[in-house]
This record gives sequence, C-alpha cells and structure tokens, in this order.
Amino acid sequence: MNTLRTKYPDFTYREATLNPTNPRNTAVEWENDLIQQFRQGTSAGELSGQRLTPTGSALYVARPIKIGNPVCLTCHSTPAAAPALMVKTYGPLHGFGWHLNEIVGAQIVSVPMDLPIRNARRAFAAFMGSLVAVFVVLFLTLNVMLSRLIVRPISRMARTADHVSTGDLLVAEFAEQGRDEVARLGRAFNRMRRSLEKTMQLIERR
Repeated sequence: MNTLRTKYPDFTYREATLNPTNPRNTAVEWENDLIQQFRQGTSAGELSGQRLTPTGSALYVARPIKIGNPVCLTCHSTPAAAPALMVKTYGPLHGFGWHLNEIVGAQIVSVPMDLPIRNARRAFAAFMGSLVAVFVVLFLTLNVMLSRLIVRPISRMARTADHVSTGDLLVAEFAEQGRDEVARLGRAFNRMRRSLEKTMQLIERR
C-alpha cells in the first residue's frame, strides 16, 4: 500500500473496520455510516459518493469487507484461538468476536474532487485538440482535392477558351479523362471547338 501511495499520491485507501486488530484501521464517523449501510443491506455491494473534507470535496468508492472464509475466524474469533504472536503484537482487546458472513468493515478508496476535474479538463482539451486537428486535415485535404479536380481543370479550360476565342485553333484539346462533370464539360467544349473549326473551314472555302 505504501508503494501504491507513492505512485498515486492523490488516492487514499482504507480498510475501515468496526473492531479492527490494528487500532489505526478503526472506522471514523463517516466510514462507520457506510459500514452500517452494508450491514443493513441497503446497498448493492458498492457505495460511491462525494463528501466534504478539511481540504475540500472528495469522491469515494466503498465495498464491504465480509467474513466469507471460515479460516478468517482462526485469528478473529477469540484471543485463545488466535496466534500468540498476533495477540502479543496487538493485544487481546481488538479484532475478535467476528462471525462468519458478517460485514465487519469496508474497503474505501477516495480521491480529491479536483483530481477528476483536472482529468476531465485534460480529456476535454485532448478531445478538442484532436477534433481541431481532424478538421484542419479534412479542410486541407478537401482544399487540395478541390484544387486538383475542379479549380485546375476549369482554369485550363478557361485558358483554352481564351485561345480559341482569339482564333488560335492550334492549342491542344482539353483532356477528356474521367466521368465527372468537369470531364463531361471538357468533352462538350472539345466538341464545340471541333464544330467551330469545321464551320471556319467551310467559311474559308467559300
């Protein structure tokens, strides 16, 4: 647990117990309320919420500590049945009298409220940054595609039309590759140009 606290200093973990072997695990008032809710069966195996602390609001998640294994009673039934070293270390007054299937405490993890808020802000900033980056890439991609597929072909067609309008019929025909509207417009323009050439040839013959 000390290693865990070193890695995650903002988180606190408690195994709060009504009658613990180690007195430092004794449940305080708000922890006692959670344990009583577990003992009364008014929760679904987990409690979570927000509470006020001297340093500000904190979020908590609690789960019950239930004596589900009879082996636990070897140390926690009576001082006479408990290991001598345990009784010598902690004394015969605490951590005894537990019963099978009894809820004796709760595992509680709590974290200051500002931590999830900071995480939410970081996540929001990362999401918005990603969204902006996607829109920028999409905008640039569409701009390049628009330039290559529409703007450039129309510009070439306009230059060709300028040459033809001044009588320069030697300019190369417009490329007719593709099936999009620009390609169809190019084919129509080339047909119009060929028709114009034939018309001018007929006029010159007369």
